[in-house]
Amino acid sequence: MLRGYVLHTRPFRDSSVLVNLLVDGRGRVDCVARLGSGKSSIKSILQPFQPLIFELSGRSSLKNLIQVEAASPAIPLSGEVSFSGFYLNELLVRCVTVDHGAEALFFTYHSTLMAMAAGFCQSQLRYFELELLKEIGLMPTLTVDINQDAIEADYYYRMLADEGFVTALGPKSNHFSGEMLLALNEHKLLPTHFQQAKHLMRLMLAPCLGDKPLKSRALFKYRPSSPLAK
Repeated sequence: MLRGYVLHTRPFRDSSVLVNLLVDGRGRVDCVARLGSGKSSIKSILQPFQPLIFELSGRSSLKNLIQVEAASPAIPLSGEVSFSGFYLNELLVRCVTVDHGAEALFFTYHSTLMAMAAGFCQSQLRYFELELLKEIGLMPTLTVDINQDAIEADYYYRMLADEGFVTALGPKSNHFSGEMLLALNEHKLLPTHFQQAKHLMRLMLAPCLGDKPLKSRALFKYRPSSPLAK
């Protein structure tokens, strides 16, 4: 049996749905699931943040989802924290293709959901974004600049697309402190780093997200202090 999480579902023909899954050891998998009816319906467990065990069948890239069961109770995300969970799901659907796989992201995703349920901090989103960007090859090193000189905590840096960081003169809106870059790399962000870290992650995610707005960010439209607000 495989284990995984539902990232997104949408109606398919008859009583079926198309499902985007994140599967342990396989990464992104798309499949078709028959919902069934009455007591045999699986609709109630094909939900976000619900750990599942299942089997996949079929030889094409679009699999069939069979023998689906809840592996454990759903991870309890509620309120604005659930919006952050939907943000993670949308990032995975938008940035990870079936061909790419992203096998290493399952544990990162599961651990992030568990951490958010235990006590939310926006740094959890930044660490997830960082691991996602590493997995899809869009994140430069945070320890050395493009000249292979060590990132210094007391310096500021700017990002050169497809290259990495170069030293910059003083703080500006598009400059990042070496202190924040090193803290992000070590998963040790402080509240004073949050705004810069969010700006950097937006910049790094832009190539794979494109111009289409994220629906999950719209949930925070009227909550300016939220971790997903602009």
